[in-house]
Amino acid sequence: MREIIITSIKDEHILNQLNSCLEGKLTEEWGERILEFDNEIGKGTIRNIGFDWGVSLLDCNVTFHQNIKLIFRTTSVSPIEFIFISKGSFKYSEDDNEEYLDLEQYQNIIISPKRYAKKTFVFPKGRDLKVNFIRILRKDYLKKKNNNVTYLNELLLSVFNDEENSFPYTHGGSFSLKIEDQVKALDNVHDNGIIRSLSIEGRIYLILSLQLLEHHDFETNKSLPDALSRADIKKINTLSEYILDNISGHLSVEALAKESGLSPKKLQLGFKVLYSKTVNEYVRQLKLEISRDYLKNTDLSVSEIVYAIGIKSRSYFSKIFNDAYGILPTDYRKQLKSVGKIGIDR
Repeated sequence: MREIIITSIKDEHILNQLNSCLEGKLTEEWGERILEFDNEIGKGTIRNIGFDWGVSLLDCNVTFHQNIKLIFRTTSVSPIEFIFISKGSFKYSEDDNEEYLDLEQYQNIIISPKRYAKKTFVFPKGRDLKVNFIRILRKDYLKKKNNNVTYLNELLLSVFNDEENSFPYTHGGSFSLKIEDQVKALDNVHDNGIIRSLSIEGRIYLILSLQLLEHHDFETNKSLPDALSRADIKKINTLSEYILDNISGHLSVEALAKESGLSPKKLQLGFKVLYSKTVNEYVRQLKLEISRDYLKNTDLSVSEIVYAIGIKSRSYFSKIFNDAYGILPTDYRKQLKSVGKIGIDR
């Protein structure tokens, strides 16, 4: 197993020390530092973006060719880390001992190791891994006006107020595809300059708020029902990709239940818990979002768009588009042409 030792909590130092071991290439643009590597150790991309008030993102999309043990050996107060795994899994130990915690795909994780502890992650070889670390330096964040940490539950508030890292904390919470959707949106920010920075920062705070909400629900026993297993969650995630790929097809609850191998009742439960929507509400929203993109980015007629998203009635499409966005699709396109692109909140 290859060991990588990190001796700093500062983002720029972490990436530099990772690069000295991974032997990749570091670039910087628009305030983002990106480490790319492809060699006998592994391949992938590690991205770091820092913001005000001690908030930063460390985004990893990697595959290692050998087992990697990443050890943080510092004397500084460690940040609180909000971790979400979109792909793969790995292990975590607060003090590099044999007691490892399994961190799994779609799981909401919060860690705050005790000061001087050797925070250790073990990444298995040959496994694709996509994971986000939202890191918060508590002293900096508490200086933020309207930080509102007093509204956190007592447990998490004590973690934020523990400025010396006197007490360790680990939360291995429920599984959420709602958070996964926002992580995908974060990865799909393709703007440049200030618009890109603001979009990424906004998405990070949205993901963070969802992780805090999951923590609250978990601690108040409002977490994932026992009727949904981890395998069920993965099936629903796969099904969401199927829906996107087959948006013009027959997407009834019965057809989707058959495709997923879940019962209609369990399928509805899964979408309600994970997306806060029924299956039909989820499909309808996705159709509307795709139609909006067609109106913006193609010359397809409204009738052609209606056909492409699998809606049989143009009048029905106009009605639900207007209900969702407060404007008819034909008027929306006219405004796009007259004043350039306009935004509609999802």
